Amino acid sequence: MNKERILQNLGLCKKANKIVSGEEQVLEAIKTNKARIVFLASDAGKNTTKRITDKSTFYNVLLNSSFSTEDLNKAIGSQNRKVISIIDKNFAKMIISQLDK
Repeated sequence: MNKERILQNLGLCKKANKIVSGEEQVLEAIKTNKARIVFLASDAGKNTTKRITDKSTFYNVLLNSSFSTEDLNKAIGSQNRKVISIIDKNFAKMIISQLDK
């Protein structure tokens, strides 16, 4: 897994307006079957981790927690975001293939 490449592609998804960030927005994307893959910061709080993990598991959405809050925020140019979801299937396919390497 090439973490730098994945983070660069997250930035590309942000520029293309194909991500949702923030806990409540991501939960809504999961519930409405828009979320293709969810990135949860490895240093997120217990409550956030439990809520996102439970929803992702229930709705069968791929969850990745390999990155820190700092990594995710740097990639998308935001501050204090613990959860990011990709809502485009083609971007999700590209990133999932990179996660599998």
